[in-house]
Amino acid sequence: MAFAPDRRANESPVVSALRRALRHARRCSWGVLALVLAGVLVPAPASAHPFGAPQQIKVAGEGEHGVRVRWLVGGADDLTLLGISLGVLPQDRVLLDGAVSYEASDAETLAGAPKFAKYLTERIIVTQDGRPCEGKASVADDLAADGAEVRFTCPEPVSTVTVTARMLTDLHEAYRTLARGPEGQKAVYDANHESADWTVGDGTDDCSPASTRTVAAVSSRSSALQLSVVGGVLLAVVVAGAFWHRRRGRKA
Repeated sequence: MAFAPDRRANESPVVSALRRALRHARRCSWGVLALVLAGVLVPAPASAHPFGAPQQIKVAGEGEHGVRVRWLVGGADDLTLLGISLGVLPQDRVLLDGAVSYEASDAETLAGAPKFAKYLTERIIVTQDGRPCEGKASVADDLAADGAEVRFTCPEPVSTVTVTARMLTDLHEAYRTLARGPEGQKAVYDANHESADWTVGDGTDDCSPASTRTVAAVSSRSSALQLSVVGGVLLAVVVAGAFWHRRRGRKA
């Protein structure tokens, strides 16, 4: 009885290594696919929603010593998440699939909570030459539509001040805030860019710092990179699975 020659006996070490790697990939492909899909498709039970409409703030001078910072939320469900984080709203408002059950009364409940007023003055700060300006929060009757405001009184007549904004970045570092001020000044705040200088007294056309002008582009590239990585992993897993099925069909 003749035996067919074993072709693998003359294989180079590189080909043998590739063959072993393919066998390992076939065994692992479906497990990896399950893990990837679970991470991509199943949200965390209490995850925030930072990838929707961004927050906004408007910076303005008010009198000789005053600065006014108005804040508007990006999405109404962010108010619910903030209320849960502050203990103003119950934890059961987050559903099992991670979605948030928003109700119109959430904004009213949060607006009337002293914890929210304290949160505003802790997360929005104005300093003048390194010295803090005293802030007092006020909340609109319709928080979801009209937002909230912190009015600051500074020790000296106001010209240039530093505004720090960290709203919602304690819930998720991906939250961003689009800011604008007098004479067309603009800035973008995020977890890595929390402060910017603003001219509120002399009408300078553009005082937004260079470091904040590029934040939006950097954030967009970061999001695109994350999506491309996830897409590449999924494609690799699908190709490996198809290869495994094809080889299995040939053997059958």
